[in-house]
Amino acid sequence: MNRKKEREIIVLSLYSLGISGNDVLETINYILEQNKVEEPVTEYINNSITGVIAHQDELDMIITKNLENYTIERLSYIDLAIIRFATYELIHAVETHFAIVINEAIEITKKYSDVGDNKAASFNNSLLDKIKNDLNLA
Repeated sequence: MNRKKEREIIVLSLYSLGISGNDVLETINYILEQNKVEEPVTEYINNSITGVIAHQDELDMIITKNLENYTIERLSYIDLAIIRFATYELIHAVETHFAIVINEAIEITKKYSDVGDNKAASFNNSLLDKIKNDLNLA
């Protein structure tokens, strides 16, 4: 499985966990099954999901700090999953350039969150750019 597909599985799993509260491994396996992925859960997927969960308070503080005229509670569950995971990657996946992290997050946003008006992608891109600057990754 390529990294792009892994990121999609991670975001969908985080989204599902956010609305269901189900078991992590069961959720990941369900998402893999629904996406017709026959490969087993990769270390990257497992470590990323458990990492986001373990650092959720820290991630949410960073996200909240960079929101303007908006609260984290107003974010849709899918956008919150995308932003949390991208923020986690910006902090913890230092081997991946920030431009790749943000680009992949925007592609996932376009696929799962945008309703054709590009507003979600624009919002998430702007927020992730602020977070990147806040983390001094520019």
